[in-house]
Amino acid sequence: MDTVGETRANTAQQFTYEDLRDWIEQADRLGELKRVDGASWEKDIGLAAEIVIREDDGPAVLFDKVPGCPDGFRVLINVFGGTRRNMTLGFPDHLTKQELSQGCFESFVKERKTIPHTIVDEGPVMENVLTGDDIDLMKFPTPMWHPEDGGRYLGTGTYTVTRDPEEGWLNCGAYRAMVHDAKSVGCFMVTGKHGYVHRNKYWARGEPCPVVMVIGGEPIAFFNGGAEAPYGTFELDIVGGIRNKAVECVEGKITGLPFPANAEIVLEGHLHEGKVKDEGPFGEWTGYYASGQHPEPVLEVEAIYHRKDPIILGVPPMGQGTDEMARYRAVLRSAMLKQNLADAGVPDITGVWCHEIGASRLLHGVSIKQRYPGHSKQAGHIAAQCQAANYANRFIIVVDDDIDVSNLEELIWAMCTRCDPATTIDIVKGAWTSPADPRLTPEQKANGDITNSRAIIDACKPFHWKDDYPVTNAPDADVLQEAREKFGYLLD
Repeated sequence: MDTVGETRANTAQQFTYEDLRDWIEQADRLGELKRVDGASWEKDIGLAAEIVIREDDGPAVLFDKVPGCPDGFRVLINVFGGTRRNMTLGFPDHLTKQELSQGCFESFVKERKTIPHTIVDEGPVMENVLTGDDIDLMKFPTPMWHPEDGGRYLGTGTYTVTRDPEEGWLNCGAYRAMVHDAKSVGCFMVTGKHGYVHRNKYWARGEPCPVVMVIGGEPIAFFNGGAEAPYGTFELDIVGGIRNKAVECVEGKITGLPFPANAEIVLEGHLHEGKVKDEGPFGEWTGYYASGQHPEPVLEVEAIYHRKDPIILGVPPMGQGTDEMARYRAVLRSAMLKQNLADAGVPDITGVWCHEIGASRLLHGVSIKQRYPGHSKQAGHIAAQCQAANYANRFIIVVDDDIDVSNLEELIWAMCTRCDPATTIDIVKGAWTSPADPRLTPEQKANGDITNSRAIIDACKPFHWKDDYPVTNAPDADVLQEAREKFGYLLD
């Protein structure tokens, strides 16, 4: 089994798109974009999503001429898959998924750079500014993504901007948004997330919480809106660091909050304490309608900004296997987890992978070159609770550096042959999980106890006798290469 090394040559990061429309042109150039006219929002778009999003190399799909909606009002799905995933993150086509994650680690995680956003007066998103009686969310082709969803979810590939009323810092958070009526949407902020903290600070002061919700924008901004950025850091400034130039933003006319000038659709308004409506159920990333129907705060939309012929970015979770959400989170979260471990002083981390099968949250593999007694234990416990992997974590598996942790079969093989369940598995209780966790008991939900346990599995060879551990019968890289060269034709 090979140890995964550094990325191959020619990995300089270079973006070929500025906004979602440029991205569509690039995906089309790669031959990975399909166009569909006439699909219904009631059923067809959701059905198509079920087919293409589950496939690692499924195409991106752009829907237009949706019945009941203006022509040119479009929906784009399945951004992160195939070769276009590399283009999306600004890397060459030839990188594997783990090399792509390593490229992200080297380029913008290892030494996280931020470039503050700048404010401009105008931008394409201001082509249409709707207020008062002109506000109508129903004109957008918002799909019913899953058969049992409680409503149409306009916000899946979305992020919401808030400002801390005491400290002044800005935050982007990926909070789903269900359409209630022509002028209001839900805003489901999970307990403990930064937007939730900001919202409750406003309410404690007796003030409504101002928000802007970006519905369609360039993918890098959305990806970072859903990532675990450090407290006090504005994700759009992280995007500036990734792109090596400031994100140009306009300010909302009602809240003054910034949002990208090249965004597709933006909703602006306030969250008022006590103004709630039932939200959900929704087909969650865990593969269940787990959080059910429950009251959540409502964004009373006071302004809509949108480009001519606007595009909804749809990123619905599919669950029960790998989907788009799991794919992009795996690449980015693996890089972030590797840095968290290094920041905590864990040496010789040779590989990290947040597995797609667990939506990049439930199952994490970490490989190390063992240096001292307890090294594997240290790596496992820190990985179980650090910022990148704390939320909704379930299993951490720590293995030796001969295992490719991105290969699920190798990871589980190491667990099966090097872990002793009675002595090398630790259980941590009372950790932070998600309302989407299907294992939350009815009593926990009723009590607001959104916690779980997690297993830290030491699947390394025991340090004090690792040199005497039986030798594996797997071929080394040279033997495997020779076998492929001589007899690879047998697989053709």
